[in-house]
Parts: sequence; C-alpha cells; structure tokens
Amino acid sequence: MTEAVTRLTKLSAAFLSVANPRDCAEVPQQDGETSAGLAALWAHRARTRWGMGPQRPLRGDPRLMRMSGKERTEPQWVTPSSNQVSSQDVPPDYETIGTIFGYALVALSWLLIILTFPFSMCVCLKVIKEYERVVIFRIGRLVFGGARGPGMIFIIPCIDTYRKIDLRVVSYAVPPQEILSKDSVTVSVDAVVYFRTSDPIASVNNVDDAIYSTKLLAQTTLRNALGMKTLTEMLTEREAIAQLCETILDEGTEHWGVKVERVEVKDIRLPQQLTRAMAAEAEAAREARAKVVAAEGEQKASRALKEAADVIQANPVALQLRHLQALNSIAAEHNSTIVFPVPVEMFGAFMKKDV
Repeated sequence: MTEAVTRLTKLSAAFLSVANPRDCAEVPQQDGETSAGLAALWAHRARTRWGMGPQRPLRGDPRLMRMSGKERTEPQWVTPSSNQVSSQDVPPDYETIGTIFGYALVALSWLLIILTFPFSMCVCLKVIKEYERVVIFRIGRLVFGGARGPGMIFIIPCIDTYRKIDLRVVSYAVPPQEILSKDSVTVSVDAVVYFRTSDPIASVNNVDDAIYSTKLLAQTTLRNALGMKTLTEMLTEREAIAQLCETILDEGTEHWGVKVERVEVKDIRLPQQLTRAMAAEAEAAREARAKVVAAEGEQKASRALKEAADVIQANPVALQLRHLQALNSIAAEHNSTIVFPVPVEMFGAFMKKDV
C-alpha cells in the first residue's frame, strides 16, 4: 500500500511539473498528508488552469503550500475575479468548454448534426432581427465573441442556450408615487423613463432581469429625489429634478448594461384640500393686487382733475371752452332733452342788484 502511494505521488509530481515546472517542488514522502495535499493541489489547479469549476482563493493550507512549493501564511487570491461581466471580458472558446466531458459533448453534438444533415439546420440556424442581439452560452459558459447578430447565427443543439436581447428604447410610465416633500406636504407624482439595453452581455450576466430592475430603481430614485425638495421647488424646478433623476438612474444601471436616455416628470398632483387652499390664496392675492391698482388709478385721476381745475380757475376763457365742448357732446347724443347750463356769473350779477 505504501509503495502504491509513493508511485502515485511521483507520477503526480511529474504531471504537475509538466503543467507548471516553476510551481512544483519535491513532494514530501508522507502517505496521509501527501494524499490530502495532492488532492487539494489537483482541485486547485483544475479550477485555476483548466476552468473546472469556480475559482477559489488559495488558503494557507500547509499541505497545499508544500505541494506547490510556496510557504505562505496569508491567503492568496490566484486570479482576481469580478462578478461584473462586460462584452470585453469574454474567455476564449477553449476555456468555455473546461473539461474533457465538455469536449465529448461538443463532439457528439457535431456528430449528431452531421448525421441528421440537412434536417439539423432547421434547429441550428436562427435568424436575428436588426434590433436584437443574442448572448450564447455553451455548457453554461459564455461563448467567445460577445453578443451575436443581426443576421443568421449557428446554435449547437443540446449544449448551447441563448437569450435574445431587444436593443430598442423602452418607455416606462412610473406609477403615481405618494411622496412627502421637504416641507411635509404629500404629493402624487407621475413620471416617464426612457431607457435601452446598451450591453447585452452585462444585462444577462450581471442582473436577473435588467428591465424589471431598472423599473424598480426608477421608482425609488424618483421618491428619493423629490423627497429632498420643497413643494415650491417641485412645481418650479421640474427640468432640474428630471435631470437629477436621469443622472442617478444612468449611474445605477450602467453595470447592468442599461442606458437611461431620458426622464420626464409628467404630473405633480396636490391633495384636494391643499388645492382649494392654494386657489383661495391665489384669488385673495389677485384681489389685493387689483385693489392696489384701482387705488393708484384713483389717486392719479384726482391729481389730474386738481391740475385741470387749477388751470380753468386761472383762465376764465378755458371755462367757456369747456362749456362749449360739453354742449357739443350733448348734441352728438341725439337726446330729446337738452340742458343748457347757466353760468354762475349771471346769478352773481342778480344777487348784486337785489342788494
């Protein structure tokens, strides 16, 4: 049993030295610890070099460190990974297969396609429209080349899955949101958001449902942005509020592969009682302004009449001209009764005679 373990250890060391001679050192001749360390090192190399499973950090396991020839006490991340995937971060085709079993599946699928040709073309060929893109996964991994389309694409049955992504602009009418303003006034706000998918791969890999997530984020962003404004600011700064919401949404959906084109505040509805109160306040303000204007007009008219009376009193001829002008105006009205005003000077003369 010991000899078998020793031979297996030597063969494993030779295999690892071929894979990467720099990382391999002399394998310790310990049966139990050697087997455990060797198994750990094999699993680690399979994950990091041949894509067999998710990559994991190289922990400070003494057995694993001795097998790889690296004595460390701190954990080491072999390959930095990120949960966010973009069109530029796509592994090559040979890395997407990952295992010998994957190669076997691909070979069997191609054999099936050849044996059933040309009938297999009905399943393998897909037509993609101009406004669509397709993200293809082969045995669960992203196929090299990014999103495909438009035109005709080739799909390998049984091992390829794909998702169609619509690149057209989506218009979303945000449901009425009851928002408490900064000055403690409850208002109902409607808005419209226009967005589109800019990165099909990110929209598939980084979020479960990019469209639905963007809609939810639009509702919360609208509530948060308007909650920091007073009622007066809401009514007078709609464009600034829409621009603020667009900026926040665009930054929040960038790693989802979504581009926000435009945000518009459609309507801001006030409570009915507050609407009546504001209408009464506005009406009272208008009446006050009207009274002020009327008072100013009367004041100016009184000043003008006073100036005219002073001019007439200073010049008796002006009074006679005013008398003739009044007679002319009365005659123009075609009245049956004409009143002739008698000058006051005549009564003064009679009064002097009586005395």
